[in-house]
Formats: sequence, C-alpha cells, structure tokens
Amino acid sequence: MIGKINPEHVLFLDIETVPQFASYNQVDPELQDLWAQKTRYQRKDEFSAEEFYDRAGIWAEFGRIICISAGFLRNVSGDWQFRVTSYHGEEPKLLSEFKNLLDTHFSRPQHLLCAHNGKEFDFPYIARRMIIHGIELPDKLNLFGKKPWEVAHLDTMELWKFGDYKHYTSLKLMAKVLGVPSPKEDIDGSQVRDVYYENGDIDRIIEYCERDTVTVAQLFRRFRNEPLFEDHQILRV
Repeated sequence: MIGKINPEHVLFLDIETVPQFASYNQVDPELQDLWAQKTRYQRKDEFSAEEFYDRAGIWAEFGRIICISAGFLRNVSGDWQFRVTSYHGEEPKLLSEFKNLLDTHFSRPQHLLCAHNGKEFDFPYIARRMIIHGIELPDKLNLFGKKPWEVAHLDTMELWKFGDYKHYTSLKLMAKVLGVPSPKEDIDGSQVRDVYYENGDIDRIIEYCERDTVTVAQLFRRFRNEPLFEDHQILRV
C-alpha cells in the first residue's frame, strides 16, 4: 500500500520537547505531587521525583514543545525536492503556526502525517498541548469518532514492525541498518533539555529536529525502494 501513496500528499515531521520548567523547584507543589505519582513506576526506588524531573519532557502533561520541524516533497521539473521548515518560539505561537500549515495545505482526505514513533509520541503530544492551550485541533489530529482506517497517520517505526507489536527500533538504528545517513551527528534527545535550558541554543535544536525530519522522509523512500535524497535536493525554508 505504501507504494500507492502520492509522496506529495505526505507531511513528515518531528518534535523536540523539554520539561515545562528549567528546575523542579519551579513546579507548582500540587503538580510536584502529581509528577511523583505519574512517574512512580518508571522511577522505582532509583530516583526521587526531583531527580527524575529532567525527563519530564516525555509527558505532555509536564513538558512542552519547543520545536516542530515539518517537511514535504515537491516534484519540480521532474526532480524531487524535499523542503523542510521549523516552528519554534513560545509554544502557543508555534502550535498555532503548525495548525495553520495543516489547515491550509494538508487538510484534504488524501493528506497524511508521517513521523517515527509518531502514533505513540509526536501526534498525541501535539494534540494534547493544543488542547491545553485552547487551540482547536486540526482535522488530521482530531481522532474522535474516526475509524482506524480513517486516521491519516503514517509511522515509520510501525512500518518496520511488520506486526511485531513488542518491537521498538530507534530512528538512529533504523537509519543505520537501512543505509540512511545518521541524523544524530550533534546531539541526541537526552541532551535537548540541557541545550535548551543551560545553553539557550535553540538553533542547535532546530538543526537537530530538521535532520530527524529529513531522516523520516529518507526512511519513507527506503520503504518504497526509491533512491535517497541527495544534499542538493534538501531545502531548508
């Protein structure tokens, strides 16, 4: 089925998230208690709730999005171009800008969203943060009442599972085994919090997020047995 998809109908994306606050001490006391309850299983007896707070960006209730990178394909005079752009800044602003992209250019029934582990992370995280900020969900993220085959989401990790629901494969590992240039040349997800709060280097995070988005598109090409994009075909706009 993936071979029948028009690649110009797919929006590839990746998000970067951090804890809502730079330090645990800035968290509301009630939220601190809720954080402790939420993470009890993950922490076990190894970490206190405060020690574990640097991982709060994983949960939409305790984290926030600092960057969404989105890319799409265009056939220009017979040559494919992959154009990638990023939304960053204050979370309500970047979410509203991303919603506008979906509503304006990717709202038709044939349009699809594609991310790595997107069904478990990126798509629900974006939707939850939009609801928290009172932003109306775009159709592509509003799953209420939809049948499974009506959900316009592609997930490269799910494509790789081939029905093996216990199998998790990172973007970096899949890129390696499929011969896609590694997206992890500078930082990895575990460092985003420090780069953002300690170094204030959002440009470095944007570059990292965009590389991951390009990698997702490259994996899509590999699943279709198509040649990978060359550097001159990738445009940052």
